[in-house]
Amino acid sequence: MHLQMTMVKKVAIIGAGVSGLASIRCCLEEGLEPICFERSNDVGGLWQFSDHAEEGRASIYQSVFTNSSKEMMCFPDFPYPDDYPNYMHQSKLQEYIKTFAQKKNLLRYIKFETLVSSIKKCPNFLVTGQWEVISEKDGKQESTIFDAVMICSGHHVYPNLPTDSFPGLDRFQGHYFHSRDYKGPEVFKGKRVLVIGLGNSGCDIAVELSRLATQVIISTRSGSWVMSRVWDDGYPWDMVYVTRFASFLRNALPSFVSDWLYVKKMNTWFKHENYGLMPLNGTLRKEPVFNDELPSRILCGTVSIKPSVKEFTETSAVFEDGTMFEAIDFVIFATGYGYAYPFLDDSIIKSRNNEVILFKGIFPPLMEKPTLAVIGLVQSLGAAIPTADLQARWVVKVFTNSCSLPTTDEMMDDTDEKMRKKLKWFGQSQTLQTDYITYMDELGSFIGAKPNIPWLFLTDPQLALEVYFGPCSPYQFRLMGPGKWNGARKAILTQWDRTIKPTRTRAVTEAKRPQPFYNLLKILLFPVLLLAVLLTFY
Repeated sequence: MHLQMTMVKKVAIIGAGVSGLASIRCCLEEGLEPICFERSNDVGGLWQFSDHAEEGRASIYQSVFTNSSKEMMCFPDFPYPDDYPNYMHQSKLQEYIKTFAQKKNLLRYIKFETLVSSIKKCPNFLVTGQWEVISEKDGKQESTIFDAVMICSGHHVYPNLPTDSFPGLDRFQGHYFHSRDYKGPEVFKGKRVLVIGLGNSGCDIAVELSRLATQVIISTRSGSWVMSRVWDDGYPWDMVYVTRFASFLRNALPSFVSDWLYVKKMNTWFKHENYGLMPLNGTLRKEPVFNDELPSRILCGTVSIKPSVKEFTETSAVFEDGTMFEAIDFVIFATGYGYAYPFLDDSIIKSRNNEVILFKGIFPPLMEKPTLAVIGLVQSLGAAIPTADLQARWVVKVFTNSCSLPTTDEMMDDTDEKMRKKLKWFGQSQTLQTDYITYMDELGSFIGAKPNIPWLFLTDPQLALEVYFGPCSPYQFRLMGPGKWNGARKAILTQWDRTIKPTRTRAVTEAKRPQPFYNLLKILLFPVLLLAVLLTFY
């Protein structure tokens, strides 16, 4: 059966990070009444820095910079100022998020310093689809009935600290803690530090510590590709890599060709096998690590890479290859996070082998009424802000009956099929990873916001070339259809100007920008020339 919707008006939004702000704005665009609950005293979520980790809140270290460039990670109708750097310090991004909330008049809909302790279906849920939300502020509880709920509480809150997987850790006499408690390098001066985990946080922390600590070792189970933010010809990596044409090639080529090209590209900067970083399965499209300095720190001998820890002794770690790291002062577990919604019954978002079962990563498919959605849980090589914006736009259209969901069986089949593809492309540990452009186009097509490329080539070839061969920037998803932004065309055609401006602080010659269309012609001409040469000689 198809899920029948009832009239939704009042929407509870849990969390005022980027997903929460996108959700408030989208509710307002559809004439809904959002109330957002935020346990801290400000917007920003993950990007709101605090000098100590707080219970139930995401936590970042002081030196964090973004891995996505500014043109690829903005709200689609709200470009960053052109003098902002391409990769931003967390304080700069937080400034942008606060400006967005102020300019879009979103702050009035947020209840700050308010904790949501429980979200339950109302007794008449089968008829109304309503939810009872219990919130707490200043020790006082309040119960409110909502027509729908959008969960925007993120997935960097509950640390995964796998102490049971490390025999002997209980007798280790040094200090150990999860990376969420790391804030800066000062206390590690002259110390010997073991970092467990080769993700972005683990590498950032290891590189930062390597300037003050005596020795830093990273222990990794499976290795990882390490990418620089600075890509071909010095352009930001995602402006060159995340394009529609590149995505088309990756999906259209036979998998053995696509895999070979991927491994070749990932190994261009340096040979990972020589640095101990080579992934066990190099063809998996697991999110690479972004770190501009790690290979240099390894070359300088201040960071070393080792396999998994087999066991701890009182002062040392013994690795799987039999080698030891002795006299360890600190062990930092950069072992990621678990998904948890303590305010929600587990049966609503049922997990299966670390797999949160959600249609398109958003709607629980077994729900009798589609009045609960999770925003911002899906991860991809694209940025979180435009993804959350498009997810929220689709969700509010489902809430208001402008879009309908398939039957429960169809949603379960689709979810299982997507999971099979994800396991093939991303492996077991990255169960909420997805291909960015494919996913965004899918969501865009649900609401009529997917760019119509053939139509653009007929009506606006200059724009079409930039949309198809240039960066798949967020503006593309507010170019046409509902929620269209009139400034989208101009933003797309000027995106390289805003990219180059902050770095061109000493102008000598004309600014250079990529010519992807001409590069394509060169690629296509090569086999033609080869054929011509062969024909000439034979």
